[in-house]
Amino acid sequence: MRGWMEHKLRRVSTKEQTRRKQRPVTPAKFWRLAASLLILQGVFVATPARAQQKDEDALSYGKLLEAVEACKVPEIEADTDSPVPNTECKISKIEIDESSMVAKVWLANQEKSEPPQKVDLLDQNSELIEQLRYSNIELEAKHTADNSAALGLVANLFLLLLLLAVLTLILRRSSNSSGQALNFGKSRARFQMEAKTGVMFDDVAGIEEAKEELQEVVTFLKQPERFTSIGARIPKGVLLVGPPGTGKTLLAKAIAGEAAVPFFSISGSEFVEMFVGVGASRVRDLFRKAKENAPCLIFIDEIDAVGRQRGAGIGGGNDEREQTLNQLLTEMDGFEGNNGIIIIAATNRPDVLDSALLRPGRFDRQVIVDAPDFQGRHKILDVHARNKRIAPEVSLEAIAKRTPGFTGADLANLLNEAAILTARRRKEAVTMLEINDAIDRVVAGMEGTPLVDSKAKRLIAYHEVGHAIVATMLPHHDPVQKITLIPRGQARGITWFTPDEEQGLITRAQLRARITTALGGRAAEEEVFGEGEVTTGAGGDLQTVTSLARQMVTRFGMSELGPLSLEGQGGEVFLGGGFHSKSEYSEESAAHIDSQVRQIVKHCHQEARQIIRENREFIDQLVEMLIDQETIDGEKVRQLLDEYRGLRGEKLVIANAKRLENEEWI
Repeated sequence: MRGWMEHKLRRVSTKEQTRRKQRPVTPAKFWRLAASLLILQGVFVATPARAQQKDEDALSYGKLLEAVEACKVPEIEADTDSPVPNTECKISKIEIDESSMVAKVWLANQEKSEPPQKVDLLDQNSELIEQLRYSNIELEAKHTADNSAALGLVANLFLLLLLLAVLTLILRRSSNSSGQALNFGKSRARFQMEAKTGVMFDDVAGIEEAKEELQEVVTFLKQPERFTSIGARIPKGVLLVGPPGTGKTLLAKAIAGEAAVPFFSISGSEFVEMFVGVGASRVRDLFRKAKENAPCLIFIDEIDAVGRQRGAGIGGGNDEREQTLNQLLTEMDGFEGNNGIIIIAATNRPDVLDSALLRPGRFDRQVIVDAPDFQGRHKILDVHARNKRIAPEVSLEAIAKRTPGFTGADLANLLNEAAILTARRRKEAVTMLEINDAIDRVVAGMEGTPLVDSKAKRLIAYHEVGHAIVATMLPHHDPVQKITLIPRGQARGITWFTPDEEQGLITRAQLRARITTALGGRAAEEEVFGEGEVTTGAGGDLQTVTSLARQMVTRFGMSELGPLSLEGQGGEVFLGGGFHSKSEYSEESAAHIDSQVRQIVKHCHQEARQIIRENREFIDQLVEMLIDQETIDGEKVRQLLDEYRGLRGEKLVIANAKRLENEEWI
């Protein structure tokens, strides 16, 4: 028995030494990689810390040695055939695991169902082996499967796969970058085989003339033989010109929706890049795709970004933009034709476009999309009011009359603001109150906190009433709509007027009336509070006055200098234009111009002060009413003024009668 035990223990020790000698040595050049692998391997492979048994009877390595020593076999006496049993031995069996270096210990007094105790062994267990040689403990050597190597291999493979995935991602991105570089000159136009924009000609209102001209484009795309049979040629390009918000892009969507042909849409800024030649390449690619899908439509929005006039040469001209424009000119009407391709472009700055772009054969037709008139605004309001809950008492005709100069975008925004105010006030339908508030918000800005009754509020009231009274007394000025002391935007008070849009031309009397009315606020401050209490509230009015008076002298020929146009509207620095504008008159003429401007302004200022002095009593009454109510309607102002004039006329008649009686008595 003792020989068998020594053989088993020697075998365990020999295998352990052999396993330690066969550990691989990591090469130095892979040190960093090995360190990272070991760290990650330790995370996945490391044996979790065993829970420490808190039982006092738990065996440690030292206690195991003591227990094994207590199981030492006593010497065999000469007269006996068997050893004397050792009653102090508490261990019945020990199982040593060569792989994990753990000893499982079964106690003599434990039940069979109880698990053995585990004791961690050391690298060198010579003392334990020596004690086990002379003990009667059942010993068993067991070699369990060592999963650490497999887990280490899995961890290393995982790191390798992760490294390959990162490398593949980098290579793919680099290939995409090279692909993008190769596709840099490709057109970025959005293409639709049938442009389902959801917009038809019935959804576009207020610009009937433009719709009629563009209807021909749709008819040609659908029935080209109707024009070609009689030798007619449809325009190659249509340029939509108009202020912002008038519906140019909306018209293009309607054309695409009506025509049901392939549709390309792109912005002018998408052609130009910082690299020379890219824009021209994109133009070529766009027209190549269009020719493959002819007949088709090409819509270029904001064409002024690429179609500006060439040859400025200031600050180092942009050769890329000029090359792009040259390529666009060639594609539209060059050596090769582009039959079946109709180009529609939109801009709000036709004055900066190159003349070669506007000639017949390229953009043959210019469609003016201007701000709508009264009937147009009424139709636009009908379109935008379809999906809104409007109260029955709301009159769209009244709204159209009150909004001269509004574009289609302005009217859409107006109804949207009114709907927002209605929802904020928890009403079920939009009323005229929300419409009026929305108009004030769109024109002048958000409503501010009302002023308290103080000197500043009284001064602003006199200023605004001065504007209103002067405008009402002058026969050539637009009627007053309302006066308000409710701050909006930067203005502390506002006087609204209703301009007459039917008359496109402005007379000399109307210009003088506007200048006089603009000076009415300053005149009221001077007459009521004195020149020492004049405020900065008339700053914007004075800018308007100076501009109108100077235009009367230099552009409209409405002064003593005669019918001369001495200044233009200000030209751009393009073909033949210098960077510094050259004066079109001498220094002597400049002095005369300044003198005439001052004379016009001075005369209008005196007239405004005269009107304020003659109606001072009525102005005081109107100011008190305005301070109390904060808003007075223009119709109310005119009604009160008529009553005041009638009462004043009766007083004058009585005064004249008394004067005549006194003269007769004398």
